Amino acid sequence: MAERKHGIPAPETDSTVYTEDWDREIGERDRHDRVAFIGLDLCETTLDGVKFESCTFRNARFNCSTLRDVAFVNCTFVGCNFFEARFTDCKLVGSMFDRCSFEIMEVDGGDWSFVGLPGADLSSATLTGVRMREVDLTGARCQGAVLRDVDLSGAWLHSADLSRADLRGSDLSALDPTTSEIRQAIITAEQAVVLAIALGVQVRDI
Repeated sequence: MAERKHGIPAPETDSTVYTEDWDREIGERDRHDRVAFIGLDLCETTLDGVKFESCTFRNARFNCSTLRDVAFVNCTFVGCNFFEARFTDCKLVGSMFDRCSFEIMEVDGGDWSFVGLPGADLSSATLTGVRMREVDLTGARCQGAVLRDVDLSGAWLHSADLSRADLRGSDLSALDPTTSEIRQAIITAEQAVVLAIALGVQVRDI
């Protein structure tokens, strides 16, 4: 399993829930703490205002799900599928993703600060207006991804591939162009100055 930042261990869980348990009654609750969800099938499900804290999701399927104002705080996702899942104003602070799939995932707003996405394939994902402070994108594959108006301040971007990604409006102050791939990325003139300064270039008016 991929390690969390600074080697912080995943939180322990106190109970286990399977799809049949979720369908019977567990799914009606609006808060879940320290629960291990195993093989949960949430395909095409809509979740609104539910809070999960220190939970673990293993081999869960969120395909084509709609999540609005849902909180996954300090949660762990292992082998989960988020194909065409849509997150709107969700909070995932401190959560960790390991060997998950994110094809055509959309994220609109919300707070994904301190999230662990090392090595994640986000190449077909669209993230707009998201707060992702100190997110771990080490080695992430974001070729052609849309990361617009994203707060990436303090992000871990070493070896991340951002080639052809649309980065307009995002905070790139933590991006080191010498350790990340950014060829053909789409940025604004203001962002170009930030990257030039990171390269040690002196930017002056004529």
